[in-house]
Amino acid sequence: MAAQEIIGGGAVKLYVEETGNPNGRPILFIHGFSQSRLTWRQQFNSELSNKFRLVALDLRGHGLSEKPHNAYGDSNLWASDIQAVITTLGLERPILSGWSYGGAIISDYVRVYGDAQLGGIHFVGALTKLGDELVPLLGKDFVALVPGFFSNDASESSKALQKLVRLITYKELPPSEFYYTLGYNTIVPPYVRSGLLSRSLSNNDLLPTFKAPVLITHGQLDEIVLLEAAKEHAELIPHAQLSIYPDVGHAPFWEDSKRFNQELHDFVTNNS
Repeated sequence: MAAQEIIGGGAVKLYVEETGNPNGRPILFIHGFSQSRLTWRQQFNSELSNKFRLVALDLRGHGLSEKPHNAYGDSNLWASDIQAVITTLGLERPILSGWSYGGAIISDYVRVYGDAQLGGIHFVGALTKLGDELVPLLGKDFVALVPGFFSNDASESSKALQKLVRLITYKELPPSEFYYTLGYNTIVPPYVRSGLLSRSLSNNDLLPTFKAPVLITHGQLDEIVLLEAAKEHAELIPHAQLSIYPDVGHAPFWEDSKRFNQELHDFVTNNS
């Protein structure tokens, strides 16, 4: 495992890790709201690393990356973060695999830089809009937690994050994985979570312009980003491949990692 610090948009320091075949096709994993690069451990510790170059960053405000104030509302900054990782590491035609909020960040990137230099786009339980337009595509239990995400009261914040972690998977996580996941959620400051969810944007005009191959992966029982979001994405991107996982919630890469890894392997291989 190699790690380094990369300077992203607005000179924010981003922590990035990579593993796998240095000569393989690069896959850049982009985690979701209040998460970290550690989200992708079922992929980093899999056979994917035998063939591909696997890269994951901690988004600004998350994990070991810098956590500035007032640096989360500008699409250009998010786009610049991804571009900085691609250019600094010399990722040639990478696949961008974005989970949940990562779908909005991929959309930020494509709006600013286009998708010509991408090998493909992978939406995983993804959202591509924020603000009032997003609310109907979110689960009620998740929406109810939002005030707690923004709270500076440690007890209130902890309760909201514990409920968030329980919502991520359909089947309850083992205690060791639950608390591991809760740990990297907890180190994200409330002002970062507020900054992420205070944005308002829609990419319904952008998605039909995608030319890169697209795979959409979504859990049928997702209680955070509802399945309707994936179906909307598939309608807006006619050439996209839609893969729905039964008996899976918001984290198909964890709950059915074998299928997820195989489908990602095939998607990357078929678009090399």
